Parts: sequence; structure tokens; C-alpha cells
Amino acid sequence: MKNERKRTFLLITIPILALFICFNTIPLIRGVYYSFTNFKGFGKYDMVGFRNYLDLFTDARVLKSYWFTFKLAVVSTIIVNVISMLMALALNSKIRAKSFFRGAYFLPNILGALVVGYIFNYFFTYIIPALADMVGIEALGSSILSNPDTAWIGIVIVCAWQAIAMNTIIYISGLQTVPEDVYEAGGIDGATGFKKFWHLTFPLIFPFFTINMVLCIKNFLMVFDQIMALTKGGPAQSTESISYLIYNNGMSGGQFGFQSANAVVFFIVIVIISTAQMKISGKKEEQL
Repeated sequence: MKNERKRTFLLITIPILALFICFNTIPLIRGVYYSFTNFKGFGKYDMVGFRNYLDLFTDARVLKSYWFTFKLAVVSTIIVNVISMLMALALNSKIRAKSFFRGAYFLPNILGALVVGYIFNYFFTYIIPALADMVGIEALGSSILSNPDTAWIGIVIVCAWQAIAMNTIIYISGLQTVPEDVYEAGGIDGATGFKKFWHLTFPLIFPFFTINMVLCIKNFLMVFDQIMALTKGGPAQSTESISYLIYNNGMSGGQFGFQSANAVVFFIVIVIISTAQMKISGKKEEQL
């Protein structure tokens, strides 16, 4: 009986493992291989060693994309977690139609990022300028996506609007694990308002805060769909994220080998940042 169960589990696992190797492991290995070549995406190519990796650190466009991506990730992560925490506290309180509001706030997460991006593109390009002209606000008379200094703000708004839903659900899950006895004991000691949250609630939901921070940083560093729908890296390459640069120049710009090296470095950066976040958060949890 046990042998039959093991055989069944093995038969279930093998197809999944095969798909993972075919669509994840093999492309990853090939990408690393191409990063050491001058492959353009077609035709013949030669091995160039570490030249692609060395050129990454002197390419102004690559460095600019890294700066933009990290700026977007940090700002979006802060905005998303602050708003998500406030919404979770509100939705976890004793209010009417609590289930309805939770479902309504989760809707943005269900919609496709490209669809949301195109809707906001129309909103930023036509709706807001028209309303600004009616009210007389000259600063919003043109689309913020057409200005190199403000286009990134539009991307932050869209990224945050869609990410808040999932983070709110995670925070609500954390808040529901906090025992009522803790609040009763805190109330006896005089803990109210912000002190109640900071000294009682937040330490107990810190693991959920860690999860949200790691997921936010990772997802925002890999931002692609929103940029594709809103700006396509413009204007003047001011909103070109690392992922979009790798896709755009690698697939149609004749830099397949060079952008493969960029992808390898970017992958290592994400792993390092995520690992560092987990270790720092782990130490903080032990202190709490």
C-alpha cells in the first residue's frame, strides 16, 4: 500500500518537475551561457568572456534604469505598506458590511496589470487634464506621463493601487491572529491609540510585515507590465525599468547577449536584497 502511494506521488511529481526544468531551469542556464557571448538574438555569435558584465557598469542607460527601478521600488513599498496597514486596521475593526468592503478592496488585484495600466494611461492623458482645465489647475493641464520629471509618479500610483489589495489581506490575516487578551491587558496598563498599535499590535504582526516588505520590493523591482502600458520607458527613457530594458533591447535591440548578462546581475541583486531583508527581519523578530 505504501509503495503504491509513493509511486502515485512520484508520478504526480515527475510531470511538474519536467515542466519546471523545461520552462525555468533550461532557459536560465541558456541565459547564463548567452551572457558570455555577443549573441544578437539571431545569426552567429562568439564568446566574449566577461566583457558584457564589465560593460554593464559603464553603460549610462543601464545605470539609469537601475536608479529608476530602485527609486520606484522604495517609494512604492513605503506607500503600499502604510496604506495597506491603515486599511487593514479599518477593515478588521467592528464595522458593518466588513466582508463586502474586503472583497471590494481586493478587486484591483484580480485585474490584469496591462488592463489597469491602459485604463490609467487614458485617465492620466485625457481625464485629469480635462478636469484640470475646467477647474483651472495649470500644473495638471498636461499628462504627467509626458513629463520626464513626473512620469514615474504615475507609475508609482498604478503600482501601488494594484498592490495594496494583497498586502491589506495579508495584514488582516496577521491582525486576526492577535489574541483579544493582549488588548485587554494593554488596556489595563493604559495602552490606547497609537501606543496600543506600536507596542502591542505591530510586534505581534511583524512576521506579516516582513512578508509584505519582501514581496513588495521583489515585485516592484521586477516592474514591467505597468511601464509597458503607461510609458514604454519614456519620455526620454526616464521610466525605463531594468526588466523593460532587458526585454526591449534584448529582444528587438540586438543586445541579447548583453542584456542576458544584465538579467543575471539583476537576478543576483534581487536574491541578495531578499536574503538581506529576511535576515534583518529575522533578527528584529527575535528582539521583539
